[in-house]
Amino acid sequence: MSIATPTVGFVSLGCPKALTDSELILTQLSAEGYRTSKTFAGADLVIVNTCGFIDAAVKESLDTIGEALADNGRVIVTGCLGAKAGETSDNLVREVHPKVLAVTGPHATQEVMDAVHQHLPKPHDPFVDLVPAQREALIGQGQSFGVAGIKLTPRHYAYLKISEGCNHRCTFCIIPSMRGDLVSRPVGDVLTEARALFEGGVKELLVISQDTSAYGVDVKYRTGFFDGRPVKTRMVELVEALATLAEPFGAWVRLHYVYPYPHVDEVIPLMASGRVLPYLDVPFQHSHPDVLKRMKRPASGEKNLERIARWREICPQLVVRSTFIAGFPGETESEFDHLLQFVAQAGIDRAGCFAYSAVPGAVANDLPGMLPLALREERRARFMAVAEAASARRLQQRVGATVQVLVDQAQSLGKKGGVGRSYADAPEIDGTVRLQPIERASRSYRTGDFVSARVLAADGHDLVAEVI
Repeated sequence: MSIATPTVGFVSLGCPKALTDSELILTQLSAEGYRTSKTFAGADLVIVNTCGFIDAAVKESLDTIGEALADNGRVIVTGCLGAKAGETSDNLVREVHPKVLAVTGPHATQEVMDAVHQHLPKPHDPFVDLVPAQREALIGQGQSFGVAGIKLTPRHYAYLKISEGCNHRCTFCIIPSMRGDLVSRPVGDVLTEARALFEGGVKELLVISQDTSAYGVDVKYRTGFFDGRPVKTRMVELVEALATLAEPFGAWVRLHYVYPYPHVDEVIPLMASGRVLPYLDVPFQHSHPDVLKRMKRPASGEKNLERIARWREICPQLVVRSTFIAGFPGETESEFDHLLQFVAQAGIDRAGCFAYSAVPGAVANDLPGMLPLALREERRARFMAVAEAASARRLQQRVGATVQVLVDQAQSLGKKGGVGRSYADAPEIDGTVRLQPIERASRSYRTGDFVSARVLAADGHDLVAEVI
């Protein structure tokens, strides 16, 4: 008599770092023979991977947990919100939703699996559990990449998390209290995963962490091994090794969350030579030295204009994206004006901005000079007007250029057009390249293909191009 395979509903919220946590959990569920599903109804229990950084994310997570409880009733909660204290207890999730089965913090795969085993034991079948074809049949979402596990992204790109946690104590941030101090993954493990992803068809690898530049600091940059060869556990050496792995596949390597430490300069020549995408996601947060000191940022900001100019001298095609905070406690009009000038002069290609949010538990909430919410929002709007004008000027310079585009969507093999991204565009956070319908079948393409395209126009954050 066959026994029905237990099914776990799964929803993943939050940033790419949370997504990689979800991928680890789904990989383990699949390895143990559980089915997974994107729906709540009909599942034997539900796992919700939450985000707890800003108020909007907290609300979304709590609402999703509530929906899962209403639709299913058996819910395990994990992720950053699971590590957050409530107003009257040491756990916000249990305070709001006391009926959840279990709550864990982020990057807690084993704790989640322990809760699953407790509430949804799976009968072990040694004859089929480890058969690859059987495992593939049990995956309800994502794709399996062998030793790299299951990925929830489209098959042609994937996130590669190189470390967990952060050693900084920025006054606006509570992430270290939820994810802990920096813990770098062994460099051999990172490179093994990267190779499996490239071999599985991934065309773009997005390197992520809380602080990519600090990779290896916690282990004093010790030497690890990959394929029997020594590799230092350090960002520069890791990126060079990733570039070498990507080259035979013609794949992209994109760097995110790169703090502007001096050794980042060593990566720019790799970008100038085309081995790594000339794209840096640098979380500057502000430009004025006094604001940065109040934020307890790891870099003073006084030399950032000069550093960006030097980077572009070495690599003229470099694209810089960043995030900023407007209306930080004590921010004067003069300090804010300094930020506006910085964004305009630096020519930041892609900029996002948050009005300061008084996240419960953040040290900055107790700093003097908390600004009215209306003023914070007004400054955010003024910032975005300046940032978008700077971005538009940079985009306009690309009209007429020929660019390599990674296709994210292809309608009728391109006969009805498509959507892709150039090296300047990270998925979901930057603009896109809108591909015009092709006229000749010889120029057809599919999702995941690279195509060459001529830029016809800039439209807002996007480019319009024709395949050539």
